[in-house]
Amino acid sequence: MFKAFLAWLFGRKPAAAPAVDAFARSTARDNDPGGFQALNQSAPLRTEVDAAAPDIDSMSTFLCREAVLGRDQRIAGYQFMLQEGTRNRIRHSSRRVHHLYAEVLVRSLVRADIGTLIGRRYAFIDVPDSFVDHPCIATLPPHKTVLVLGTHADPGAPDIDTLRATVMRLRATGMRIGLPDPAVVSEFAPLLPQADFIMLRTPAVDARRGLQIASDIVAAAPQARLLVRDLPGLEDFRFCYKLGAGLFQGPFITSRENWHERDLAPNTARLTRLIGKVKQDADSSELAALLKEDAALSLRLLRYINAASNGLSESVSSIERAIFLIGREKLYRWLILLVCSMDPPSGRSTSALESALVRARFLELLGAERTAAEREELFLTGLLSLIDVILEVPMEKAIGHLSLAPEIDLAIRHGAGPYAPLLELAIACEQFDAERVINAASRCEVPPRVASDRHMEALSWTVAIQEGP
Repeated sequence: MFKAFLAWLFGRKPAAAPAVDAFARSTARDNDPGGFQALNQSAPLRTEVDAAAPDIDSMSTFLCREAVLGRDQRIAGYQFMLQEGTRNRIRHSSRRVHHLYAEVLVRSLVRADIGTLIGRRYAFIDVPDSFVDHPCIATLPPHKTVLVLGTHADPGAPDIDTLRATVMRLRATGMRIGLPDPAVVSEFAPLLPQADFIMLRTPAVDARRGLQIASDIVAAAPQARLLVRDLPGLEDFRFCYKLGAGLFQGPFITSRENWHERDLAPNTARLTRLIGKVKQDADSSELAALLKEDAALSLRLLRYINAASNGLSESVSSIERAIFLIGREKLYRWLILLVCSMDPPSGRSTSALESALVRARFLELLGAERTAAEREELFLTGLLSLIDVILEVPMEKAIGHLSLAPEIDLAIRHGAGPYAPLLELAIACEQFDAERVINAASRCEVPPRVASDRHMEALSWTVAIQEGP
């Protein structure tokens, strides 16, 4: 992974990350019966919502994602959906409206090249039970797609035998199927032998019921894994982990614990002191002496600076020469990336690093019109916003020696300063709260659709940079 980081740091592009279409453009086709043209003509949606609600065309283009972690606390997939405000508005709409939104969601993901976008992970997509035989389902990458079935009160649901046949056909292509808690949605009970995932909600799981659910599912769907959604904190994660759940979803991923008594690991502490010296413009000989205290770090720097892809005409064997070639600013960023990616304390640290990289790239993209120095600071603001979660130490200890620019420090520690609104927008885009996205985007003077597009581009870049050669 770090080789890809360095390749990017030296200015080379990562292996072609997918060019993510702007969802607004991709869904505004005049003759697309499944796009927003048809959706906006659907009278039930406009009459069912309050007249003061925002216009549907300004709301429905948001695409949300939330990470799904495995038992090793590493990211196993993402749930994708249209933003929360839109979903709330259609919650009691007709089956036809739910179909239209499901089609917009699927087509948006296909146009974004979701198979490449998520790398080796799964894409979890919630759809009505009557939508699983829609032709657009066949355009999704089957081996990376999990269709999570839902019910609807309107007439039009397929009979269970027809639905079973469709599910079996989809699974034969490699597609996975998720079903809701059978104790809550009993209609799908006959499909349990075909289920790959069973979705539970945290509020509905206690010790007694959790054990009963696990036992029932083992009997009825032995191949299925439990996925628990809406986990608010780490205690909830640990509880569901002990119950045997295999996948986990919710805000716990970036939640903070009481790490007050923890200190940085010795290697990390030494590295942060070196970073501080770089930022303080210490003499190259002093930096070289500090680097030489860590033989592995010195060798790593020389190995990467001598990589054939860097185009050097002669081999570099001097640390001082390597420092000169890489330059102070790139050396600073390289060392910070190294701090964040070396020997993570846990799998959740790796997941937090991915979220931090998405934030970093997102802020950098939004700062495209700013100076190079400001873009650099925006990148570091996003990256360091989760460094305490990555290193599992208090924020004060994590950044104490980094000599951060005041603007970065204000944003990540106090939610203040000129970069704080952009960081707030990055965090809002990770959540299913459309109102928060709209408010944060307004403060940044960024159209919400642009924020959504840049967020998906940042995810694409992050996956490419981590999974690159």
